[in-house]
Amino acid sequence: MSNLKDAAIVVIDMQYDFVGKEAVIPCKADESLIASNQKLLAYARESGVPVIYTQEIHRKSHVDFGRELDRSEPIHCVEGTPGVEIIEELKPHPTDYVIQKRRYSAFFQTDLQVLLKGLGVKTIILTGAATDVCVRATATDAQQHDYYVVVPRECVAGTSAKQHEAALEHIDYVLGRIVSVDELKFTAQ
Repeated sequence: MSNLKDAAIVVIDMQYDFVGKEAVIPCKADESLIASNQKLLAYARESGVPVIYTQEIHRKSHVDFGRELDRSEPIHCVEGTPGVEIIEELKPHPTDYVIQKRRYSAFFQTDLQVLLKGLGVKTIILTGAATDVCVRATATDAQQHDYYVVVPRECVAGTSAKQHEAALEHIDYVLGRIVSVDELKFTAQ
């Protein structure tokens, strides 16, 4: 794949509650998850590709979890707790954007769509956690909003190996393309 000049990277929920050593909802990934994301983000920043982070965050009163807790999902990403923070290895740079969200999809009741339109983005490269939850939900909404969706397999982690692989298969089948991080090439904007 080449010439992703109208692309943006959207790093989904790389927070301590999902990928930290004491994660409340531990996401399984290849050992290279963080290194692959670092490589991709460095390449994107050097090429002038916008980097957008999402950060799942819930109020201390839990009033904004919605249906998330219906299926035995533990309390996670509560404001003011260490688990809500983006992991140190992937902290946003001052030139990056951060979108806070209260639901799985980064599009749902956030200003992501406004930001993407303002940046002239046509292709969204999704990384992060969890492949089978927030990444897939965001991929679905991105495709429904007519964005091209690309997911580098080394840059995502799922809640289990089975769910991770199923989500990648689903995304590749109907929502976008699953690629290797090394296939991504950007043209400076």
